[in-house]
Amino acid sequence: SLSCFQMVPCFLTHITHSLFSTGVADTCQVTVTQPRSQEADSSMHTVFLTCAFFASGCSSSPPQILWFRFFTNKHEDLCTPGCRDQQKYKVHFSSKNNVSLQINNLSVYDNAVYICGVAFSDSSSLRSKQTGDGTVLTKKEEQHSNGKLTFTFMIIISSSLFLYSTTVFTFFVVYKVSSK
Repeated sequence: SLSCFQMVPCFLTHITHSLFSTGVADTCQVTVTQPRSQEADSSMHTVFLTCAFFASGCSSSPPQILWFRFFTNKHEDLCTPGCRDQQKYKVHFSSKNNVSLQINNLSVYDNAVYICGVAFSDSSSLRSKQTGDGTVLTKKEEQHSNGKLTFTFMIIISSSLFLYSTTVFTFFVVYKVSSK
């Protein structure tokens, strides 16, 4: 009977360990939200994409924050969790449950869908690693002053040609009328 009593705690320890390692008793759940879109004006050189998350039943240790971007035909891992180009990308914790991706030297080539991922790596729960739906980043192209200059030049040339044509036509009419 004593040996049975000694085996029960061992059995309970084994069951508890098995439940936690398979994720059955791990209740960590993460929800990630991102704005659907963000526009950057042509004069902007830096943009911050926001990502909010809610964690329930997770450990108090900070989660890993991951950022990816998707183009039409490919995707890139930007920060998984360290950023591959630390001059271009930086991850900021603005509060306990809010993070942002800073993108420097912004150009139209950065137009893509940016996805934020949050992972509590110490949890085995399937819901402990989630992504947002993505933010569509659109940077508007720069309006070059050359375009305005060209437009103005074309108006001046067109006006000059109109005046020249009108003058030639007037002289032609006057010449024909006076020759009769």
